[in-house]
Amino acid sequence: MAKQEYTPTKQMKFTFGLWTVGNVGRDPFGGPTREPLSPAQIVDLLGECEGCYGVNFHDNDLIPIDASPKEADLIKRDFRKALKDNGLVVPMATTNLFGDPVFKDGAFTSNNAKIRAYAIQKTMRAMDLGAEFGAKTYVFWGGREGVETDAAKNPVDAIKRFREAIDFLCDYSIDQGYGYRFAFEAKPNEPRGHIYFAVTGSYLALIPTLKHPIMCGVNPEVAHEHMAGLNFVHQVAAAIEAGKLFHIDLNDQEFGRYDQDFRFGSANLKHAFFLVKLLEDHKYNNPRHFDAHAFRQSDYTDVKAFANGSMRTYMILADKAKKWNADREIQGILKEINVNDAAISSLSKRYSSAGAKKLLAAPLDRVKLATARLPYEKLDQLTMEVLMGVR
Repeated sequence: MAKQEYTPTKQMKFTFGLWTVGNVGRDPFGGPTREPLSPAQIVDLLGECEGCYGVNFHDNDLIPIDASPKEADLIKRDFRKALKDNGLVVPMATTNLFGDPVFKDGAFTSNNAKIRAYAIQKTMRAMDLGAEFGAKTYVFWGGREGVETDAAKNPVDAIKRFREAIDFLCDYSIDQGYGYRFAFEAKPNEPRGHIYFAVTGSYLALIPTLKHPIMCGVNPEVAHEHMAGLNFVHQVAAAIEAGKLFHIDLNDQEFGRYDQDFRFGSANLKHAFFLVKLLEDHKYNNPRHFDAHAFRQSDYTDVKAFANGSMRTYMILADKAKKWNADREIQGILKEINVNDAAISSLSKRYSSAGAKKLLAAPLDRVKLATARLPYEKLDQLTMEVLMGVR
């Protein structure tokens, strides 16, 4: 791939959130380092980033929670114009169910029935707003759905309450004809000490119990699985295998730290490579959303460098994945280690009484099998050489 071909294209469906490039640099220990931008200004900034496809929002990223109807109409008018002027779309929307004090002890899982009802009401209105701008994916991140002490909530009740809320909102989407697909985003902790549905697998287990499982999938985020020390590629693979990868949040994260939301590929390049390779090999074609933000030290010129860099890194790693797949030595090792035997495989793929008897009688010599070569050190080194650009 020539250098100019690393330039992002809209076909890659790269998106950013209003809350990502619009992040003002605040952290728990210090105030903002950048002046806030309006939603329309954020769209204009992304419009200057070649290849950007769209922009996503929480309801209150776009419309402040206490905005009057007149104020909301003006904001939406300016936002819509900016989208049109910059050729951007809104593929995904979500609800802020974590920022306001009313959600200090959860939204759908709150112990207070009126708070649970308000959370559903707020989400219905946010779904209306997302649909107004054409969003077709709706993400649910339960940022306050958890506890600091299990004395506070019955976790079985919490799961039931969450399920009831999602079933209700699925029906609302169907009734309104919005055509949403719901995508659930897991996180192990922060801002709660312990968040329900801590990992992607938690949601993959929940989905079959929902009233409308077909319209529900997941939105895994790199940083959230890395916070827990997990291999994100494996979580995404589970979602792909289940047919439930509806959306993905790309960023980066040092393992075991707080939620850092670094630029994609900037901390764990090999993990990022295998993630991109997985997505490209399986022809993932939903939005590739960068849920990250620039360093606190950055000005808005550098924020554009952050956005451009996120997309460019993905494009470079996609090219590296093609090189890895085409490398004869690497493919030779893969052929060597993936030992196929059609006759023996047919006995264990699907159970039958006759097949089980044949399998029990099969001459499988464990001592001989243990001598098979597995040159994984060489394979990993070749991978590193592809990444370092010397192959």
